[in-house]
Amino acid sequence: MPYTFYAPTLTLPAYTLPEDESKHAVRVLRLGAGDAVLLVNGQGSVFQAEVTDANPKRCQLHITHETQVPRRAYQVHLAVAPTKNLDRMEWLVEKATEIGVDRISFLRCARSERRELKLDRLEKIAVSALKQSGQAWLPQLEELTDFARVLPTLDPATTFIAHLADDERTELAQVAGNAPTCSILIGPEGDFTPEEILTARQLGIQPVALGLTRLRTETAALAAVHTVHVAKLLQR
Repeated sequence: MPYTFYAPTLTLPAYTLPEDESKHAVRVLRLGAGDAVLLVNGQGSVFQAEVTDANPKRCQLHITHETQVPRRAYQVHLAVAPTKNLDRMEWLVEKATEIGVDRISFLRCARSERRELKLDRLEKIAVSALKQSGQAWLPQLEELTDFARVLPTLDPATTFIAHLADDERTELAQVAGNAPTCSILIGPEGDFTPEEILTARQLGIQPVALGLTRLRTETAALAAVHTVHVAKLLQR
């Protein structure tokens, strides 16, 4: 399988890898003239290419074929309160990208311990996961935003809030298959507050459960994404 490079600004019929990617291609991967590679732009396009000049500073490629990969028939939107430990959010972005997620929003909730978040590192991790997993669409990562500001932007008919409060909840697996687009809200360590849950419910957002055990924030978020995919597969 040819190695995959991320090329968001690719123009036909030739492309020059950035210096860091050129060095990796020539010095590490030992690519030479005529070797095949793949390029993805994160917007559904996959390009077959071959090396024309194995320069470790400006490795030049010639595009030989383009394939457009359509989006899934359904979309998965994860809205999650980031954990204090950023490593756990990096793990989540990596794994959710591998499984398949279209959009990740970050929530600032009443019990959030992390009040600020820089996306640069997370975006790089998403790109790496995109290449590793053979995905064609890069998930959209959105800035950390107050919970109260995010809620009105969501369609309550296709949005679900996962929480642990003693409340009537439906298993996400039972309802996710019916929604053309699923937005799942995952709270911080310590869960959403009763007030946040009430606000979501008053907007028509349905409360859901993710199983019988208490999950860490990042585990719950990944489980939610996977549950949506399984529910859709079983619906076919």
